[in-house]
Amino acid sequence: MINKENWKENYTHISNEVIDNEKVLRVVKSGKINEYDENTYAKLVDSSFHNGIIEVKMLSRLLKEAPDFARGFIGIAYRIHEDDTKFESFYVRPTNGRQCDDPVRKQHGCQYFSYPTYTFAYFREHDITKYENQVDIDLNEWISLKAVIEDEKAIFYLNDDLQPLLVVDQMIHDKSMRGNIGFFVDVGTEAFFKDLKITYFD
Repeated sequence: MINKENWKENYTHISNEVIDNEKVLRVVKSGKINEYDENTYAKLVDSSFHNGIIEVKMLSRLLKEAPDFARGFIGIAYRIHEDDTKFESFYVRPTNGRQCDDPVRKQHGCQYFSYPTYTFAYFREHDITKYENQVDIDLNEWISLKAVIEDEKAIFYLNDDLQPLLVVDQMIHDKSMRGNIGFFVDVGTEAFFKDLKITYFD
């Protein structure tokens, strides 16, 4: 499932690489380079996801040309509409994790957002903080993500922790929405993914 032939680029460039003798999928932005919380992902072809569990391991590095505000943004998109105009997403900011000594930045370790309107910029502008949390992660390390999606609710776990990192009781798009699964990448990130597992509830 990690072969690049199974994925479609959407403002991204994808390639297969080898890290520690394992085949992985590399994803970097190729369009909307300095815009954030956009529809920039590798999309799994022929996936139709509504409710279920998405599990993946991901590793983030900063590109040489990454701007100062780059945080290693890496995550997933799901229920992606066929024309890429709307989707739900969850990502992490590794540079706001373990090595960060800025208490404000540490509060912004992960992010749920709903494209196109309800991005982190919208949440910040309206002082909505319930879609973020702290993370104990760093750049250049494999991070295990587990997302449990059921109707309007999403629960996100990192690194096999039994306690959820973030619980979204009411996702913003309609709970009936179905669509593709994607690997999300944002400004300045060189993203790698492996060991994707999808469990479909319906």
